[in-house]
Amino acid sequence: MEIILKKNVDNLGYKDELVTVKNGYGRNFLLPQGYAILATESVKKMHAENMRQKSHKDAKIKEDAAVVAAKLEGLTVKVIAKVGENGKIFGSVNTVVLSAALKAAGVEVDRKSIKMDSDSIKVIGTYGATANLHKEVQQVFNFEVVGE
Repeated sequence: MEIILKKNVDNLGYKDELVTVKNGYGRNFLLPQGYAILATESVKKMHAENMRQKSHKDAKIKEDAAVVAAKLEGLTVKVIAKVGENGKIFGSVNTVVLSAALKAAGVEVDRKSIKMDSDSIKVIGTYGATANLHKEVQQVFNFEVVGE
């Protein structure tokens, strides 16, 4: 079954891509959830025309993402958290906290585009994360969790 994605779907593709999936996955999950539309011949023609018009806008978005990636390169962000006696954090550091720390450092990154190396960070230390800024631009950066 061929579909056109309306949103980015992890492990499948990015918005406006034409992908082939199994019938059940498309009919039972992607189409009802609004993640995709069925790729008929008329929809494919409209999609091709829209993609031609959108291509120059996408180049500008990619340039902006490259600028943000250049800012992130070599940057180590400090995340301040409340810490107990043995170095354990009260709560955990997640993408929301990391996005706020990046914003304070002068780099605007959406929390949904940040993927941390470990799911929950509960100890002081240095960790890594990846910012998916564009489908062709990803940047790895480090962040340090320090006590208050």
